[in-house]
Amino acid sequence: MTIANIIALLGGVALFLFGMGLMSDGLKQLAGNKLEVVLYRLSNTPLKGILLGTAVTLVIQSSAATSVMVIGFVNSGMMKLAQAIGIILGSFVGTSVTGWVVSLSTISGSGWLKLISTATITGVVAIIGILLHMISKKPWKRSLGGILLGFAVLMYGISAMSSAVAPLKESQTFANVMTAFSNPLLGFLAGLAITAVLQSSSSAVGLLETLAGTGAVTLGAALPLVMGIGVGASVPVLLAAIGANKEAKRSAWSYLFISVAGAAAGGILWFLISRLFSLALNGVVMNAVSIALLNTVFRALTAVILFPLIGLMEKLLRKMIRQGTEPAPRVYAPLEDRFLANPVLALEQCRTAVRDMSDIVSDNLKRSMDLLVNYSDEGFRTVEQGENDADRYEDEIGTYLVKLTGSSLNQAESREAAKYLHAIGDMERMSDHSMNVAECAKEIMEKKIAFSEPAVKELKVITRAVLDIVDIALQAFNTGSVEDALRVEPLEELIDDLCDELKLHHVNRIQNHQCTLENGFVFNDLLTNFERISDHCSNIAIALIELRDGLLDAHAYLDDLKERKDESFRLRYEEYKREYALES
Repeated sequence: MTIANIIALLGGVALFLFGMGLMSDGLKQLAGNKLEVVLYRLSNTPLKGILLGTAVTLVIQSSAATSVMVIGFVNSGMMKLAQAIGIILGSFVGTSVTGWVVSLSTISGSGWLKLISTATITGVVAIIGILLHMISKKPWKRSLGGILLGFAVLMYGISAMSSAVAPLKESQTFANVMTAFSNPLLGFLAGLAITAVLQSSSSAVGLLETLAGTGAVTLGAALPLVMGIGVGASVPVLLAAIGANKEAKRSAWSYLFISVAGAAAGGILWFLISRLFSLALNGVVMNAVSIALLNTVFRALTAVILFPLIGLMEKLLRKMIRQGTEPAPRVYAPLEDRFLANPVLALEQCRTAVRDMSDIVSDNLKRSMDLLVNYSDEGFRTVEQGENDADRYEDEIGTYLVKLTGSSLNQAESREAAKYLHAIGDMERMSDHSMNVAECAKEIMEKKIAFSEPAVKELKVITRAVLDIVDIALQAFNTGSVEDALRVEPLEELIDDLCDELKLHHVNRIQNHQCTLENGFVFNDLLTNFERISDHCSNIAIALIELRDGLLDAHAYLDDLKERKDESFRLRYEEYKREYALES
């Protein structure tokens, strides 16, 4: 084999890899950036994970790409380790489809059969692809053109590889090398090394299929090579986990665990079969189709064997990669910058993070209200920690959304991002007021302030109303329910009216010497914070209504709503008035 043949072979490999990249990009564009979201949302069981991992890898033509995507999910806290293992196991199977695409290059014929040969079909596909890509104005047609062009480039790359290795048919040295690969260890290490260099199991299998065209590749040599290729594909996945948290590292190592376990099980099974039937099986000459079949069977059997052991794999990975002295994970859900290129997935992360923030804000308010009745220093510190957590959430989500708005967002995505940006500001302010309530509780304890019985009863009513409006507003935001959002404004107005009424009552109690002036200051501070909290709930609800109705001026809408007080508003207000009635 001359230097020219080696250069031609490497050029064919380059075309093959480039064609795969074109196909993958076109398929992802055609899917409309929905694959990642589907993978995240629908992989809640191991079986679903395997099926989805297989399907997504069939589309993007890369188990490494699927696995890296999953590592990002795990690192961001959006996916559990058990889910990730199932998807990675599925991707291990799905990547075998490329071998079947490569085997199409063996189709040939003579006479009129040349019209259905690989070369003719590839040429037709290339012509259609370039016409769609250059002439069509519709994005989906251009993406389809990219897929067809990628397929054509891939097939021409295989053709170049086949031509480059053709002289090896007559080479006794090459035959001796392939015979040496019948040694399981040598074959395994060769497959691992080739894949680690090419960074693609599909291209390594494609190269093996091309070499099989020389007639020098036997089953005994092909099987160790295929197993080594499976293990070598874990290299880019492990590299992707550098700098990730321990859970993401476990996910990456699961690919290596799966491929090594599959190779071990396959090796043992083949040893038993070859000894039980005939050692002559090792000498069976392989072609491209039989290589593709061998690769698929090996990977499918690996999935079948390991599927019941996903739980055990998870436990072993946790023992292998212990938490150690790693700092405790951040309270807030990490937002992965690697997902900024996909606005749908980036907004899904934001939605999850905002929901977590709303839970913190709601819990913190309830804790601060409890301190008014049962004060403790530990409870106060918990509220302080909750306030710090809410601040960190606002900072992280806000920074991430600013980065996201620098991307190309459509109108719906821009409005969604704006909704989150406004909501986190209101939630953070609600948390601030919760902290103020806790400080009032601390002052009541330190100064031994005791409210009169009527004041205590009134505080119970107003705190119940405030807790309810927070629950309604946050639930409406998290579920996107405009119907729930419309329930907020009548209750907000009632809380404003209650606060005004309670302030007057407390002035009367001070004048009647039922309460002291010092009590009055704390009482008024509490009412002011309650009123501000309900105002921020109103802002959150209005943001939802604005998103649905496309309002240009939410404040004008709010003023108009209060001024008109239509029938539904009035009925809800009267309902709340009865529910939160003060004792006479």
